[in-house]
Amino acid sequence: MPLRRPRVSTVPVATPALLRAVFDAAAEAMLLCSAEDDTVLLANPAAIALVPGLAPGGPLAEAPLPALVTAAAAGDDSFRSDHHHRFLYGMRRDLDAAHYAWYLRDHTDERDRTVALEAERARAAFLADAGRRLSASLHLRLVLRTTVELAVEHLADAAVVVLPPAKRQSGWIRLLPGHPVEEGTLAERNLADVPGLVEALDGFPPIPSRWLDPAQAPGWLFPAALGPIGALLVIPLPGNAEPAGALILARTGTRTFQEDDEALTRVFASRAGAALAAAGLYRDQVDVTEVLQADLLPPELPETEGFELAGSYQAASDVLRIGGDFYEVFGPSGASTDTMIALGDVCGTGPEAAVLTGKVRQTLRALRVVQAGPETMLRVLNQALTESGRSQRFVTLVVGSVSRAEQGRVRLELASGGHPPPLVLRTDGTVEEVPARGTLIGVLPKTTVHPATAELAPGELCLLYSDGLTEARGGPTGAEQFGEDRLRRALADCAGLPGAVTLERLRQLVSDWLHGGASDDIAMLAVRARTRPPLSLRGGGVPNQSPYLMTNRRADRRVRPRA
Repeated sequence: MPLRRPRVSTVPVATPALLRAVFDAAAEAMLLCSAEDDTVLLANPAAIALVPGLAPGGPLAEAPLPALVTAAAAGDDSFRSDHHHRFLYGMRRDLDAAHYAWYLRDHTDERDRTVALEAERARAAFLADAGRRLSASLHLRLVLRTTVELAVEHLADAAVVVLPPAKRQSGWIRLLPGHPVEEGTLAERNLADVPGLVEALDGFPPIPSRWLDPAQAPGWLFPAALGPIGALLVIPLPGNAEPAGALILARTGTRTFQEDDEALTRVFASRAGAALAAAGLYRDQVDVTEVLQADLLPPELPETEGFELAGSYQAASDVLRIGGDFYEVFGPSGASTDTMIALGDVCGTGPEAAVLTGKVRQTLRALRVVQAGPETMLRVLNQALTESGRSQRFVTLVVGSVSRAEQGRVRLELASGGHPPPLVLRTDGTVEEVPARGTLIGVLPKTTVHPATAELAPGELCLLYSDGLTEARGGPTGAEQFGEDRLRRALADCAGLPGAVTLERLRQLVSDWLHGGASDDIAMLAVRARTRPPLSLRGGGVPNQSPYLMTNRRADRRVRPRA
């Protein structure tokens, strides 16, 4: 068998010139170093361009890249360094026993993209937090405070918000680092002292901070404790159709506002302005609502002689505190010494019912001035409502006159327009119904009224109430009405109690019945004849021999319809 000759490699051996050419042509920056004495043998053009001043032939310890020198001396295999505004990364690799190489990479673009991404995330997080905190309240002062706090936390060293002038005065709020929030007012003539402030309050675009001279800022704007101001920025706070104010920012020392800072501030200002506008609108609405409520809420009951008055009102909406139920009391007017009372229920609940309630009460007041009686009041009111064209709205109403009678009794002349009949509570706990009847007010052109008279002995009470009391749904099933029978039993248990205590007890019973559920408006008005003091306290006689006490049991319990 013939012997085989060993195969000889045909790959040519690279010459030094070829190796150098390949080394120089490499796109990655490389240094070839001697393992014996750490001399830089070769540095390709990419490495020399990345590290100016780097040249082969010298020791690595003298390379113009401090991070590389430190890593080589410490025996590290890598390093990161900011060098001449470039972010460099170095990695060492051993080639053979006598040589090793350093590979240098420029990560500046990646670093810049990472920094930009982190900055954008920080801006987005700031704006999200600002939106959440600014929208957390509609209280104007709290929104103002939040605005300056956010501005000092993220945008500047000090912040001031100036509101548009009203009655030649502008409100302002200021926050300095390490100081509490300050508030005050500023005369309109002083607004021109701050460069760009008048324009910002007029809603004009912001003036770039580089155009504003911080030295022109008046001393009252930022106190000397803040230190020298290096940059000033005045930004409008856009509102709803008109500016909500202006934001003034200051940076101290040599810090300035860059374009990115101003762009971020404009976005923040738009959100702060929207929050301020919403808070201002809410404040205006609250002011208007309070003015309207002042005339729609139940009246203060007057002090009367011979009888006491007590009222209770609970609106279906706790927010508005007004609704469709109401009661009204008119004291003596002109030649009449009687006290007029009224309790009614307008169809519906909420603002619309409250508006009609106000009209009804004003009409009753006008009719009282001309000394119209209960029947006349109902007929005129019915005519006014039917002729108004709002037939979808109607009212149930009880109107009455209260006068003193002989022997401490109280007489009530009552007229009803489709309303639940009043109830009379006698001293022995008996509950009687006043037979006053009539048609709904505001439905038919002609109303029918059947008035009735009730007399109260001392200590007896007449209750006027709206159907929200008896129609309150709750109880064990949550859907059962409180009902008239339950009301009569509850009222009977209140015999001998003052009027205010009686109404509070009824109100509490209905509240317990509801178990926190929704209810209609509930109005109650009580007229109670005052209890006569014992004869011994009035000077003379024995109480049980009084003719009044002997005869009032039968004579005073009279509830009768009028012809």
